[in-house]
Amino acid sequence: MASFSLPYFKEHLELNVPDERLAGVLVSRSEDYAPAAGQTALVEQALANPIASSRLSELAVGKKHIVIISSDHTRPVPSAVTMPVLLKEIRSTNADCRITILVATGMHRPTTHDELVAKYGADIVANEEIVVHDAYKDEDMAFKGILPSGGELWINKLADEADLLISEGFIEPHFFAGFSGGRKSVLPGIASKKTVLWNHNALFLANKHARAGSLDENPVHKDMLFAAQSAGLKFILNVVINSEKEVIAAFAGDLCEAHAKGCDFVKSLAQVDAVPADIVVTTNGGYPLDQNIYQTVKGMTAGEACVKEGGVVIIASSCMDGHGGEFFYKLLADKPSAKAAYDSINGVHPSETEFDQWEAQILARILCKCTVIIVSKHCDPDMIKAMHIGHAFTLEEAMTKAEAIVGADSKITVIPDGIAVIVK
Repeated sequence: MASFSLPYFKEHLELNVPDERLAGVLVSRSEDYAPAAGQTALVEQALANPIASSRLSELAVGKKHIVIISSDHTRPVPSAVTMPVLLKEIRSTNADCRITILVATGMHRPTTHDELVAKYGADIVANEEIVVHDAYKDEDMAFKGILPSGGELWINKLADEADLLISEGFIEPHFFAGFSGGRKSVLPGIASKKTVLWNHNALFLANKHARAGSLDENPVHKDMLFAAQSAGLKFILNVVINSEKEVIAAFAGDLCEAHAKGCDFVKSLAQVDAVPADIVVTTNGGYPLDQNIYQTVKGMTAGEACVKEGGVVIIASSCMDGHGGEFFYKLLADKPSAKAAYDSINGVHPSETEFDQWEAQILARILCKCTVIIVSKHCDPDMIKAMHIGHAFTLEEAMTKAEAIVGADSKITVIPDGIAVIVK
C-alpha cells in the first residue's frame, strides 16, 4: 500500500493506494533539492550578484520615487522574507527616496489589510506605503502603446510615473503563460482590465504553445513580455519555493535574463513525463492557492495531462472562498453542459473577451475530456455541481465515485502538487 500526504488548505489529507493499482507518482524534484543557504541569505546573494544588470543599490542612486510591484494574496510569494531585503538594498544608497509597494492584483479582488499583514508582516504594513492595484479604475491607468497582438496596453499610473520600476515574485509552471514571474507582474499584475481581457483571449488559450513550461511561440507570453518592457521594468527579484513555501533559489537582475535563468531552474526540477491512468489524484498545492475553484483549475491541468479520455481527475482543494468569480461561475453554470460552455467560448474574438472567460475555457476543456471531482469540506457542494464538476467531502468518497465510473481495478496516477509540475 502506497501512502501520500496531500496538501489541502492549511493541513494535509492522507491517501492510500494499493500497490498493484498505482500507475505512477509525479513530483517536483524541488522537494529533494537542498538549497545552499537559508532563505534570507539566498535572496541577499541574488541581489549581490544580479544577472545581466547592475546591482539594485546602484540603480537606486538618485531616484526620487521607486515602485516595487509585489504579488497579491493569491500567490505564495514569501514577501516577509524578500521585501525587507529589497528595501534594505534600496535604502543602502538612497535612504530618502519614496518607495511604493504596488500590490499586483491583476483582476483579482483587492487584498485585505489582514492579508497584507500575513504577507509582509505588521512592521512593513504599518511603516511602508502600500497601494493595492485596481484594474477597474480607468482613471488610474496610463496608456503605453499597442501590444504585438493588437490590443491596447494600459498600466497603473504609479508604475508609469516611477523613476525606477522593479518587481518581486516567484517562478512556477503556469498553465497558459508557461511560467509565472518576471514579466507577469506587469501584465496581468498591474494592467487595466481591458488589457488583461485582451491578453487572456480564447484564441491565445487555444494555441498549443499556451501551456505550462512553454515560452517559445507562446502568444500570451509574447504580449506579457512586451508589456513589461514598455512599462520600463528595470529589475526583478524572483524566487523559487518548495511545498512548504520556503525559498530554495533566488534570481535577480534583468527582466528577461534573470527570469529565463529562473525558468530553466524550475524546469530542471518540475518537468515530468506523463503517466496515463483512468484516475488521477492531485491538489492545488494547499493554501493560499486552493482558495477557490478559479485557482484550482491550474492544478486540474496537471491531471488533464495524464488522465485517459473518459477518466476521472480527483483534486483536493478547499475552495473556501467559493467559485472565485461570478462571471467565471456563470460561464459554466448558465450552460447545460461543459461542452456547451466550451463551444460558446472557443473562438471568441479578443476584443469580445469576457471577464474570467479564460479560466472557464480551460475548465470546460478539461471537463470535455474527463470527470472532475473536487474534494472539499469548505465549499458548497451545490455550487460545485452547478459548474458540471463532481464533489466529495473526502478522498475516500471521491475514490468510490471515480471507481463507479472507470472500475474498481482502474489504475491511479498520483500528483501530490498539481501546480508544482510540468507534465509532458
